[in-house]
Amino acid sequence: MKETFLYRLLRPVVSLYMKLIYKPQVIYEEPLDFEGPFIFAGTHTSFKDCLLIASLTNKPLRFLAKKELLDPPFGIFFRFAGIIPVNRKIKDKTVLPAASNVLKENYVVVIFPEGTINKTDDLIMPFKKGAAKLAIDNNCPIVPFAINGIYKRNQIIIKIGKKYFPKTDDVEKETKVLETKVTTLLESVIKK
Repeated sequence: MKETFLYRLLRPVVSLYMKLIYKPQVIYEEPLDFEGPFIFAGTHTSFKDCLLIASLTNKPLRFLAKKELLDPPFGIFFRFAGIIPVNRKIKDKTVLPAASNVLKENYVVVIFPEGTINKTDDLIMPFKKGAAKLAIDNNCPIVPFAINGIYKRNQIIIKIGKKYFPKTDDVEKETKVLETKVTTLLESVIKK
């Protein structure tokens, strides 16, 4: 996967914007090299989460995102930014092959397994199975993360867990493992 011109152009701007405006706290359980392939999977609190994650590295990332982002007027922007569109109204059979191709090219795929921004009172919403299935099918590691706080200066935290490989071919079990890892990360950074 080649880095798109738009991504290359905007990533430094996004990174500077996030650091100057929000000053997020980034906590790593272990050093993380964004060399792929791996699946970066975690909580979804705001549309700004994508900007936060993109600001963590100068490596190109591919995000799974709702296909409506490709609609006018901003669709051209998201298309050139390289999202992998997901039709959430059906069981979209194009998504996993597209994401697998990105992983085969040695890049990182970013997934929010909750499937949408969590606007509930629950700590996290039940995870969908795509991240675990993608990892199992591609023998690829997952890096869990948790975002907590609000997008105001010095009030957003992202904690990045340890890279791990699924231990079984059981998609439901591995989805629960990922959900537990992300929940544990989130609980460790919740402000009391």
